[in-house]
Amino acid sequence: MATISAQVVKELRERTGAGMMECKRALEETGGDLEAAAELLRARGAAKAAKRADRVAKEGAVGAYVHHGGRIGVLVEVNCETDFVARTEEFQRLVRDLAMHIAAAAPIAVRREEVPADVLEAEVQAYRQELRTAGKPEAMWDRIIEGKLTKFYAEKVLLEQPFIRDPERTVGELVQEVSAKTGEKIEVRRFARFVLGA
Repeated sequence: MATISAQVVKELRERTGAGMMECKRALEETGGDLEAAAELLRARGAAKAAKRADRVAKEGAVGAYVHHGGRIGVLVEVNCETDFVARTEEFQRLVRDLAMHIAAAAPIAVRREEVPADVLEAEVQAYRQELRTAGKPEAMWDRIIEGKLTKFYAEKVLLEQPFIRDPERTVGELVQEVSAKTGEKIEVRRFARFVLGA
């Protein structure tokens, strides 16, 4: 077995936020491969986050962001389980990043289930009209509409939007990563986006 240096363990810890012993075990399991160890820790963190899903998150922070010379403003509430985590730099950075993302990406809801029914119905009706006009067979409409709604959610639902600072991952994945690093359930509870004159 390859000898794992303290420097490599430290580097993995800085990248993932996992504990020293967890990092060392992951490096041992992957034969010292830093990338594979980081991926292993990420997967374990996601599993731990799933186990925390039923916990109550009542602590947290409200973040604010004002953009474009005061023309757009955002308030976002992000919850976690303890005040200790709420005060960490990692959590505070997440709250700031989410507020900035909301200002730039203009989501209409945090989750799919929160999209107003009238907005969803209007989208479906518009897709039906588009398919009717295009002459698509009616038997295919439901599948096509389902695909279009998935794209709509990715554009309009906060947790499904590509994160503006790293479009390779969604906002939901970002929240899950911070949850894995902190060891607590983290959830975006609500937001308000204000546009001057709108």
